[in-house]
Amino acid sequence: MRDSHGRRIDYLRISVTDRCDLRCRYCMSETMQFLPRREILTLEEIAVIAERFIARGVRRIRLSGGEPLVRRDFGDLARALGRHVKAGRLDELTLTTNGTQLATYADMLFDAGIRRINVSLDALDPDIFAHVTRGGDIAKVLGGLEAARQAGLKVKLNTVALRDTNEGQILPLLDYCAEQGFDLTLIETMPLGEVAEDRSDRFLPLIEAIAPIRERHALIPLGDRTGGPARYFALSGLKTRLGLITPLSQNFCADCNRMRLTCQGRIYMCLGHEDHIDLKAAFREQGVAGIDALLDRALAAKPLAHDFSVAAGAQPATRRHMSVTGG
Repeated sequence: MRDSHGRRIDYLRISVTDRCDLRCRYCMSETMQFLPRREILTLEEIAVIAERFIARGVRRIRLSGGEPLVRRDFGDLARALGRHVKAGRLDELTLTTNGTQLATYADMLFDAGIRRINVSLDALDPDIFAHVTRGGDIAKVLGGLEAARQAGLKVKLNTVALRDTNEGQILPLLDYCAEQGFDLTLIETMPLGEVAEDRSDRFLPLIEAIAPIRERHALIPLGDRTGGPARYFALSGLKTRLGLITPLSQNFCADCNRMRLTCQGRIYMCLGHEDHIDLKAAFREQGVAGIDALLDRALAAKPLAHDFSVAAGAQPATRRHMSVTGG
């Protein structure tokens, strides 16, 4: 699949639920109103839609949320899509999770065919973690990370850099990753959905966030790519890779290879735009034939770039929260 700008689209991110067991301040409102269950695709519908993307050339799929592991019978979907990896039709099936459920599901994920996961973790300090997540228990996440490591899953931590919040946690997180054999990716906060805080107060450009790392390690650019927007660096003296995702300070849209399917059955061609194509109704009325025509419309409508801003007083780029679209 190629969009109207000539970019090859071979990566699909699927939000299997908008629900989450944490309430991270940069991601969602403290009093989130989640979608009625009747509006959510069944796991069987998600599997069929994903198969149409695979048939059209998608080679990587990432399952996300919300928190995907809180959805009942998530393992059925993981196994259904994992069969495409084992058959060679997919290069990779991956997962983004907050880690709270990993202690229970790590072995299942590996057995389903998942080999690599991203775990969102913004602090190791219990108090800072509880503040960012509005009450989360870091011990559950650390237990889940150990279970993932024991299960054989390759782990990358995703950390959103937040001014006056977790700057002091970046070096401890890097040291933790080095000890555990994990990678670390730092992410600039993105203006998606209404949250209680002004994002301009919390925005921390990564050029500032990595200053403490540069004092200890040389950053050596790598050509590694994992399908997403991160640029990767080797660090002198460490085996851990450092990834940087800079949607505001260094736009990466020219190389975008992604579409996103929400749990409502909507295709969002860009994380930072409201435009979408609704697959759910077409699929339920017309079956598989209804999907393919809409995929062509989505490709033609994919914009060239997002238009993020975290200037003081700026409105969010979209009304929907990140948990709806999927990370």
